[in-house]
Amino acid sequence: MTSHSYAARRSQLTTYFDRTAVEAWARLTSDAPVSKIRATVRAGRDAMRATLLSWLPADLTGKRLLDAGCGTGALSLEAARRGAEVVAIDVSPTLIGLARERTTLSGPGHIDFRVGDMLDPSLGRFDHVVAMDSLIHYATPDIVQALATLADRTDAAILFTVAPRTPLLTLMHMAGRVFPRGDRAPAIVPVGEADLRRRVAAEPALSGVRIGRAHRVNSGFYLSQAFELRRAS
Repeated sequence: MTSHSYAARRSQLTTYFDRTAVEAWARLTSDAPVSKIRATVRAGRDAMRATLLSWLPADLTGKRLLDAGCGTGALSLEAARRGAEVVAIDVSPTLIGLARERTTLSGPGHIDFRVGDMLDPSLGRFDHVVAMDSLIHYATPDIVQALATLADRTDAAILFTVAPRTPLLTLMHMAGRVFPRGDRAPAIVPVGEADLRRRVAAEPALSGVRIGRAHRVNSGFYLSQAFELRRAS
């Protein structure tokens, strides 16, 4: 069961990606020229995607993978090329439309692009879940609740990213609240690593899992921290 704050933020994200940032996001996730600032974001996203893919098995044949918040489908495509049966879901019909247009898959895997909520129980069980930058707009309690929901139907690992709490990111977050703009994305919520680990360890629904590997990518205006949530041996 999702919280009211999770549902409200999800609605804001849908509006943002489908009405406000369509052209900018389409350009950022393509090979088209972008500004120097957006080039650092693109490079950071590429580096983070490569990190998360490196944490997945090289051979995913027969494995079911959820790309939670798949955007335009770059990670889904790479996972499918390894043989995975990918369910790629996003709240934005526009982004899913772009993903379908851009994705040409030849190989053993398969991608099922869907519009909807990554926490929808009807999606079924998975071997792996990847949530790259799809939880960065949520507060820590909502992130932990989302992880608990996903962990209940994930057999191997959940790979996810958060916006790490740093002095600069916290200042930018505060400035965004004071000076809101209609064309700005829903605020990125800085997350403290120690608090996240404590809440994960204390969550009864996550009693059988633990946080393993962690990696931070800092590329200009892109700052993201990856974690691996894996069932204890």
